[in-house]
Amino acid sequence: MKTHATFSELLQTYFTERLIGQRSASPNTVASHRDTFRLVLGFAQRFQHKSPAALVIEDLNAPFIGRFLDYLETTRGNSPRTRNVRLAAIHAFFGYVALQEPSLAALAQRVLSIPTKRFKIKPVDFLTRAEIDALLATPDQNTWMGRRDRTLLLVAVQTGLRVSELVGLWCQDVALGTGAHLRCMGKGRKERCTPLRKEAVAALRTWLRERKGHPTEVVFPSSRGGPLSRDGVEYLLTKHVRGARQRCPSLKLKRVSPHVLRHSAAMDLLQHRVDRSVIALWLGHESVETTQVYLHANLELKEQALAKTTPYKGRLGRFRPADKLLAFLQGL
Repeated sequence: MKTHATFSELLQTYFTERLIGQRSASPNTVASHRDTFRLVLGFAQRFQHKSPAALVIEDLNAPFIGRFLDYLETTRGNSPRTRNVRLAAIHAFFGYVALQEPSLAALAQRVLSIPTKRFKIKPVDFLTRAEIDALLATPDQNTWMGRRDRTLLLVAVQTGLRVSELVGLWCQDVALGTGAHLRCMGKGRKERCTPLRKEAVAALRTWLRERKGHPTEVVFPSSRGGPLSRDGVEYLLTKHVRGARQRCPSLKLKRVSPHVLRHSAAMDLLQHRVDRSVIALWLGHESVETTQVYLHANLELKEQALAKTTPYKGRLGRFRPADKLLAFLQGL
C-alpha cells in the first residue's frame, strides 16, 4: 500500500505545480532551484550510491542535508552566501513537502530547522574612473566582437544593469531619441526605464546600425547570432580586464565580475551626490536600504565627514578593572 508520494513525484510537482503553476516563479528562480537539486541528486548518487530515481524522501534527512552543505563549502569551494542560497531552495521544497504529505512533517521540520550561516560582509568592490577608462579602451575596435564588447561594457558601467538584464535586452528596448533610455525587466518582474548618457547613446546608435537586428532580436548577440550567456559575459569581461591591467596596474588588485560594473555605476551616482532613493530606483532595488552598502564602501564620503569633525583634545586613558571578576569579563 502506497503511504505517500515518492520523492520523484514530490520534486516534479514542486517545480510544475508550486513554482511554475502557483507562484509563477521567474525563469531565473526556477533555474536556481533546479541547479540546487541537480547538486543534491549528484551528491546523493556519489555518497549514497543511489540513482536519483531510486531515492526516497527519507534519504534526504537533516544529517544528509548538513553533509551536503558542508560539501558545498569544503569541496566545491562555495561561499557561505552561496550555501545559504542553496539552503533556501531546499527549505522551500521541504516546506512544500510538509504541506503535501503531513506524514513527512517531522522529517521536513528537522530540515527546515537547519539555520543559514552568518558570514562577513565585505565592502562592495567597484572601479574608479581611471580603471573604467582602461577597461573600455581594451576591446579591439577593428573587429566586430571588439565593437560589441566595448558597447556592452559601456552600457553596463553607465546603466548598472544586471547580467540577466544586459543579455536579455532586445533591439526594441533601446530608445535613442529625445530622452534616450533602455527598458528592461528586472528582479521581481519589475519593468523599469534607465536613462542613457550621450556617450552610451552614440555607442549604441553606431552598434545598432552595424547590428541591423530585428526589433525582437537581442542587442548583444554571440558570435553565432543567439543571446550571450552569463558565462559568455564573464568570459569577455575577464579577457578585457586582463588586457586593461597592462594600462592600469590597480586592476591587478581587484577581482572584476559583471556585478562589479553594476556597483561602479552606483558608486559613480553616489559620488555625484545623487540621492540614495534615486539610486535604488535606477538599479531596480526593492528597498532604499539596499543602497546602504555603497555608503559603507565610499571612502571619499567618510574622509569628507572626518574633515568636518573637531580634533579630540581630551586626555587619553585606558579602562583598568579594579576587581578580579571584572578583569575576567574584560578579558573575554
